[in-house]
Amino acid sequence: MPAWLKDLFGVDKPVVAMAHVPALPGTPRYNGAAGVRGIVERMRADIEHLVAGGVNAIMFCNEDDRPYVFEAGLEQVAALARVVADLAPSTIPFGVDFLWDPMAAMAIAHATGATFIREVLTGVYESDMGLWAPNVGRVMRFRQQIGAQNVRVFYNVVPEFASPLGTRSVAQRARSAVVSCLADVILISGPMAGTEPEVEQFGDVKAAVGDVPVFVNTGAKPENIEAFLSVADGVIVGSSLKVDGHTWNPVDPARVERFMQAANRAR
Repeated sequence: MPAWLKDLFGVDKPVVAMAHVPALPGTPRYNGAAGVRGIVERMRADIEHLVAGGVNAIMFCNEDDRPYVFEAGLEQVAALARVVADLAPSTIPFGVDFLWDPMAAMAIAHATGATFIREVLTGVYESDMGLWAPNVGRVMRFRQQIGAQNVRVFYNVVPEFASPLGTRSVAQRARSAVVSCLADVILISGPMAGTEPEVEQFGDVKAAVGDVPVFVNTGAKPENIEAFLSVADGVIVGSSLKVDGHTWNPVDPARVERFMQAANRAR
């Protein structure tokens, strides 16, 4: 494993917990009466519970900006930047995920001091949002131009809500993301948020990408985390830390404690 991984997260096989942000201004589910201040206050307890529960990092994501778009609105970018700046933990690293605009994620990360982003950056997909063709060259040049080289980039090569066009395997797409597109971390997902990827995929992907870390991106639970961490280098977890395991519910401190106990035993 690269030295930066443990330097950043402080542990082997880190647990990155999702902070699912309510709908931002300009999106269909935005609560205009509560405003952006209401979003911050709604999220505050979630962040506190995740930090107290011992997760190794937090990733802020505009999860409820449904339906998602490929180009963020200025109002969304400004609002998420405020949420991250107001709630960023001081004791553990944090990252940004913007569904689905990696330029926005990079800009917010740089402005707020985040140390990583998660995005779909390579490939072409048919998706719920239509034809999805990210431009990784534009994003990585933008990172250089704004001086954000310290922001690590996590590449999701199996995006949810989408199917890849073409015939390359997951392992082939992962290798190309590393060799040609400079991925810092490869992420493997299930077909939908909260669903498990196949454990068997990880061996092929790890063999293809060498020393580049490979993380579980969806579907991690206390019941399967031992199996996943036996083959993966880290995990991103969201829904299973929520009340009743439901994505849109608040974080449940008891679920965080249970998950971290299982993860700590596994590693």
